[in-house]
Amino acid sequence: MIAAGLLAAGTFAAVPATARPLAGCTGAWVCEDFETQTGVPSGQWQVGFPDCSGTGSAVVDQTIAHEGSRSVRINGGGGYCDHVFVGRPLTGVLTGTQLYGRFWIRHGSALPPAHVTFLAMRDANDGNRNIRVGGQNQALQWNRESDDATLPEQSPTGVSLSRPLPVDTWTCVELHLDLGAGQIETTVDGQPVTGLVVDGVPTHDIDSQWLRRANWRPAPTDFRFGWESYGGELDTLWFDDVVLAPTPIGCA
Repeated sequence: MIAAGLLAAGTFAAVPATARPLAGCTGAWVCEDFETQTGVPSGQWQVGFPDCSGTGSAVVDQTIAHEGSRSVRINGGGGYCDHVFVGRPLTGVLTGTQLYGRFWIRHGSALPPAHVTFLAMRDANDGNRNIRVGGQNQALQWNRESDDATLPEQSPTGVSLSRPLPVDTWTCVELHLDLGAGQIETTVDGQPVTGLVVDGVPTHDIDSQWLRRANWRPAPTDFRFGWESYGGELDTLWFDDVVLAPTPIGCA
């Protein structure tokens, strides 16, 4: 099944950038609070199923929101066909070498021991394989799909340098990709996460595995949030106040 607005399963057609000028989003490429959406996300945000359509679904929720009255609820299934994402292309939107992202997320269940993904970006410089953000060993992690490199490394020390996400409360997650240098920074509720940093100098238990690929320089072509599990885990989670910008955004 291919949702409207998709070129192929999980590939988003180009949609004109029409982000509304919300408070705090001056200069942002994308600034979305979903307040004008109803039903299934639409317009510049499209629902996609990376494998096949099953029980996974996405809907605009009018009962739970970070601010305002609406958010996007992901009903994440555990099977191969149950993965679902809501996303938009970055073609014609992203300029320069600095990509900052900020979103608020609310989990219905704790991050599980098994590997899960709740955010993905296709990398045109890596065969369109995904750069992924999610969890493993009950803590946040980045994952590079093409070689399964993780950030941090999944050693006990590496995992301890990351952190879990709370349940049934809104959490602010900020990402910074330096596309020219191939570096990553991650903060949660305004606090840097030591284990989620790629700074170009290999650090044991953190980014030495990630940096084994020399000259990694990502070129994201889309931005998708949702749910994909690799061990049968289910979750219900919400996303709100999504911002993509060339400069730091903050959680205010």
